[in-house]
Amino acid sequence: MPLNIPDPGYKRIVIIGGGFAGLNLASKLANSVYQVILIDKNNYHQFQPLFYQVAMAGLEPSSIIFPFRKVFQKSDNVFFRVAEMQEVFPTEKYIMTDKGRLKYDFLVVAVGADTNFLGNQRLMDNVIPMKSVSEALYLRNAILEDYEAALLTTDEAEREKLMDVIIVGGGPTGVEVAGALAEMRENILPKEYKELNYRQMDIILVQGGDKVLNTMSANASTQARKFLEELGVKIMFGDYVSDYDGETVKMKSGAELKAKKVIWAAGIVGNPVNGIPAECFVRGKRLKVNSFCEVEGLKDIFAIGDIAYMPQEKYTEGHPQVAQVAIQMAKRLSQNFLAIAKGGKPQAFAYKDLGSMATIGRHKAVVDLPFWHFQGIFAWFVWLFVHLRALIGVKNKVFVFINWVWSYVTYDQALRLIIRPRVKNRTM
Repeated sequence: MPLNIPDPGYKRIVIIGGGFAGLNLASKLANSVYQVILIDKNNYHQFQPLFYQVAMAGLEPSSIIFPFRKVFQKSDNVFFRVAEMQEVFPTEKYIMTDKGRLKYDFLVVAVGADTNFLGNQRLMDNVIPMKSVSEALYLRNAILEDYEAALLTTDEAEREKLMDVIIVGGGPTGVEVAGALAEMRENILPKEYKELNYRQMDIILVQGGDKVLNTMSANASTQARKFLEELGVKIMFGDYVSDYDGETVKMKSGAELKAKKVIWAAGIVGNPVNGIPAECFVRGKRLKVNSFCEVEGLKDIFAIGDIAYMPQEKYTEGHPQVAQVAIQMAKRLSQNFLAIAKGGKPQAFAYKDLGSMATIGRHKAVVDLPFWHFQGIFAWFVWLFVHLRALIGVKNKVFVFINWVWSYVTYDQALRLIIRPRVKNRTM
């Protein structure tokens, strides 16, 4: 089945991936002198920073996703196709997808990154990652189903395994999930699962290093740890998970932990891009690019976002794999494409660090700005404002705001639904 896109008769830019990088690039090239084709395996953009709130039943999935086609309703030069790229053919300048072949003049790889299971198949099979809305929903179902199962069992040890949660990784995702679970334990279990002793529920955060949020300031890391401990989260520093069979977590130190749920937030690795020579990839399966986002050694192929590795003076190991880098790379590359179309010269990318932040719970957040580091209630409101502003779509902003206000006033959420999708075989 062909992708069925008309030949424009002028330059075509194909963008693979509709995350922060790909979507922003396509948006900035809308109504330009290029034909722009955006390809993604989903028909919607996902706002990844709020996945954990979907998993903790704080937000509806529809509140943090936005259809690509709606974004480009008024852009005649932008085409979107639901497809998965299978291979790149750099010499012939075309890509092969599961829906057909597509030629390009310029190719932009913005496929992002996925969960890094460290090559351990047992971990891949048994832990719960959180890199998509569907995975967040799976985690929500798993938590609620285990609460229901805990009500039915008479085995004390089994009940504890059903209630306990282990989180691997002390970065922003791990810290935010741990904080949200701790608040659920305090505010939801006593009201809705009265027969359970919620004090039996252990929330354990495993961090291989000696501090949480190790990419943020020392003050932010120290305060985040304090917030977590105030919420009753147990933190294990300096140890690593080596195996998990669905019930028993084995640590590198030899220690063992029992839990039915292990949430994996221990790092990411670039998504595969077949057809690009192996020498173009570096650690973490990222594509090495120059200061203009061009993949080194390849002509007319660019990479932006989490998949791009651009060592610069201040970032000798590449830029952090965060949304702001992806957005700024997309902006610079779009400006370069437009400049090239006018006969101008491209400009090198320079990242402007706007800061980082993480929230641990109600009135508990840490914010590092280039000129100011602060924590606590003000940081929490700043976190809410920044994430609300970054959402795509007025409706999404309104719905998220209403949910947050409701949760703030009532100390509750109304979205604890176990949704089991009916699976039917269907070919396209």
